[in-house]
Amino acid sequence: MEKIGLNELRTLFLEFYRSKDHYVHESFSLIPHNDKSLLIINSGMAPLKPYFAGIETPPAPRMTTCQKCIRTGDIDNVGHTARHGTFFEMLGSFSFGDYFKEQSLKWGWEFITEVLKMPPEKLWATIFEDDDEAFEIWNKVIGMPADHIVRLGRDDNFWQIGIGPCGPCSEIYFDRGPAYGCGKPDCKPGCDCDRYVEFWNHVFSQFNADENNNYTPLEHKNIDTGLGLERLACIMQDTDSIFAIDTIRHILEGVVAVSGVAYEGGSSPSDVSIRIITDHIRSVTFMIGDGILPSNEGRGYVLRRLLRRAARHGKLLGIEGPFLADLSARVVEVSGDAYPEIRERQDYIHRILSIEEEKFSKTIDQGMAVLLADVEELKASGAKVLSGDKVFRLYDTFGFPIELTQEILSEQGFGVDEAGFQANMEKQKETARSARRSDMDEGWADEAALYADLPATEFLGYEQLEAEATVLAIFSGGGAVDSLEEGESGRVIFDRSPLYAEMGGQATDTGAVESDAFRGSVEAVSKVKEIFVHRVTALAGSLQKGDKVSLRVDLLRRNETARNHTATHILHAALRQVLGTHVEQAGSSVTGETLRFDFTHFEAISAEDLAKIEALVNEKISSFLPVHTDVMSIEEAHKTGAMSLFGEKYGATVRVVSVGDFSREFCGGTHLSNAGQIGAFKILSESSVAAGVRRIEAVTGLGVYRKLQADEALLKETADALKCHVDALGSRAKALSEEMRAAKKEVEELKKQNMASLSDDLGADTIEIKGVKLLRKRFDSAEYELADLRSLCDEIRAKQKATVIVFALESADKVSFLVSLTDDLQEKGYHAGKMIKEIAAAAGGGGGGKADMAQAGAKDPSKIEDAFKVAETLL
Repeated sequence: MEKIGLNELRTLFLEFYRSKDHYVHESFSLIPHNDKSLLIINSGMAPLKPYFAGIETPPAPRMTTCQKCIRTGDIDNVGHTARHGTFFEMLGSFSFGDYFKEQSLKWGWEFITEVLKMPPEKLWATIFEDDDEAFEIWNKVIGMPADHIVRLGRDDNFWQIGIGPCGPCSEIYFDRGPAYGCGKPDCKPGCDCDRYVEFWNHVFSQFNADENNNYTPLEHKNIDTGLGLERLACIMQDTDSIFAIDTIRHILEGVVAVSGVAYEGGSSPSDVSIRIITDHIRSVTFMIGDGILPSNEGRGYVLRRLLRRAARHGKLLGIEGPFLADLSARVVEVSGDAYPEIRERQDYIHRILSIEEEKFSKTIDQGMAVLLADVEELKASGAKVLSGDKVFRLYDTFGFPIELTQEILSEQGFGVDEAGFQANMEKQKETARSARRSDMDEGWADEAALYADLPATEFLGYEQLEAEATVLAIFSGGGAVDSLEEGESGRVIFDRSPLYAEMGGQATDTGAVESDAFRGSVEAVSKVKEIFVHRVTALAGSLQKGDKVSLRVDLLRRNETARNHTATHILHAALRQVLGTHVEQAGSSVTGETLRFDFTHFEAISAEDLAKIEALVNEKISSFLPVHTDVMSIEEAHKTGAMSLFGEKYGATVRVVSVGDFSREFCGGTHLSNAGQIGAFKILSESSVAAGVRRIEAVTGLGVYRKLQADEALLKETADALKCHVDALGSRAKALSEEMRAAKKEVEELKKQNMASLSDDLGADTIEIKGVKLLRKRFDSAEYELADLRSLCDEIRAKQKATVIVFALESADKVSFLVSLTDDLQEKGYHAGKMIKEIAAAAGGGGGGKADMAQAGAKDPSKIEDAFKVAETLL
């Protein structure tokens, strides 16, 4: 068989079924749509379930896809075996009540034997033991020998998941030869040995199963086939490892290059690590490309688990510093044409990977040191299981997913107390803290253990902006200290505080701390568990542990932040009213200066809808809607219709913030007492964050005033440049535009005249070689464009015979070449595209094109004459 690359195999499959009148649908997102039974798409058929179930109408009765999929059920085997992977592509052909069994198998046979040219003698089929119809099709219609058709039971060849559509299936196998077999005389598909590789399953949905296992024939029978692309590539490229096929090998070579560790393809620890990284970087690149973000919940946790597992194996290979973000470029390089979304979001993918990897790299070394110390304790005590408390500490403090801890311990022969870990998880009230906290919090995370013996801080900031408090502890330089002296900075814990700590997307309060003997500024507040940690700079005097002090919130900053926070609630409700109730909050950032609101939406917002949203928010502000905050049970809150943040966990009681009857949300942030206090709302931008996630940035109150000032300054600057009054900018711009159009038209006319005269006056630039005229001329890019030179070529070709035209358009640091031939030379076999490759190469460039005209770029304008000499040599 001819060796065929993975990307070419995908194209061959899709184009084959396109020729059979199948609608070619691009891959669906890895995020299931309206399917709560799945966390991540894990099969080619999964996104099509609504079509098979009759809930939705398919775009065509015949479809074909190449679906990206993620499966983590066998993650422990990834890297240790040749064929396990978390990411894979599934080719599929589907019929929704159109054709059925015979057509599906005949087309499958045609594709693998006539398109891929697999030897028929190496192909086998399995069928359900009672499916005589499938046997007749394989044997009588297609012509497969009876001894190559194997009947298997329900567990192998009958597809059914619960009640509903089901039916027998037929799997196609490739015989790799006796060298891979068990040697038994009855060895055939179904044997546990590695000789026969199943690569394509045809499922015939022809029955409906009820609760009593009664099977009723379906009125409209369906076809669902699945062909693993990587597995097919293994067969076509004659390898038994997915890591040896062309596209995945390219990614693997990137791991080898960055690690400096050779890959032997065996079972050594370094080979296993290389394979794990290779597989996982494919998965995380595609997951982020589809809008999945690292988190401690759901599919975000799957992403974080894969990413951190890969990062840890990078450490095992000796890779220093972050490397996964750069490695993702190799995934885009080999898969970006088939999945343009990862190419379009390449910078975003790189950024998310960089942030997450950097976050993990800050704690992995410390976490490993803690875990290795735990292992030594286990060895000394003779215990075999690490306690749930210690496993949770690794998770909560050092960001180790439990699966990563399990993997590391398993390598040492130990297990983990999963029940104890889960018990600790239930106690954890802020499971998403590590994903939300700021860079400042990251810097303090390692010191969280220092606060373990301190009581929870009483937060007074909802009702009070100033309060008396007692200093419980002071930390500086990585440890506890007794005092903070003038000019020093440290982290101070008070028994109570009116200052809001950064969380939930809202920025920290700032303020002041004072006593008779001390004056200091509070520059930031973070929350670690239930403790508020204040970053304090001593401006005068000395602050001592046990001191009684006064804490005061910066009122202007608090008001500006509250103004923006309340505005995000009104914005959220406005988005749902204008765009639809599918809109949900996907993240936010509220500071004193601006607000940023991320939300789920499937397309860019039109200018018209954006104007409606902005007007609606300002209408609600001008209505002076009252803002109320109520504390109630989570059950009561849900009954009121209050919106909660998807994936967020809440306690038994929650705060619900209402803005009139327009907005009602769960929220722990600080707000105004009336929407009118916002003043005004102005959208600055609307953009894409990820697949299905949009972002609006806006300003309120003083921010709108500052924006107005900046716009007025820009208008005045523009008016001064155009020498007119601001009020006349519109008419002046229109007049200038008309003048420019007229001038451009005049320039174009002059160029045409110049080109006409040039085409008649190029004799000095023309030489004749063996009866063929060679016209060589260089042009300055300050005067001409490539479009001008192409027009000139057309003029010359219309008048001349047996002429080769070689033009060079020169600029300061590059040159563009154009080669064009008259029609009679093309008939003799001359080819502009082939000639230009060698001509441009002389100036350090390359290109190509058609026989009549070709274009190329090059880096060295000083070599133009050398390029012209190459043209002479070619003739």
